[in-house]
Amino acid sequence: MAYVVTEPCRNCKYTYCAAVCPVEAFREGADCLYIEPSVCIDCNKCRPECPVEAIYPDYDVPSIWRSWISENAERSKRSPIISDVKVPLKKTDCIDPNF
Repeated sequence: MAYVVTEPCRNCKYTYCAAVCPVEAFREGADCLYIEPSVCIDCNKCRPECPVEAIYPDYDVPSIWRSWISENAERSKRSPIISDVKVPLKKTDCIDPNF
């Protein structure tokens, strides 16, 4: 099993989840984050850190976002590791007042 980042992360890209990942499984795409499934250790530390509820275990991804399982696997291999908190992208429903 691995965790998967889904559609709600697009154009939001909070990075609190990446900062708590103990194995650097998160990758940074242009408009969202991805999880490298071969690195993820299923610790569940990332999921509570996501304010837009974009992270799911692969077996529990809502059917509308099932394609994100393969998207994470493919795009994470071409994206750099992210392990620090960065300013999120600007999107009305995911603005962090702390930034």
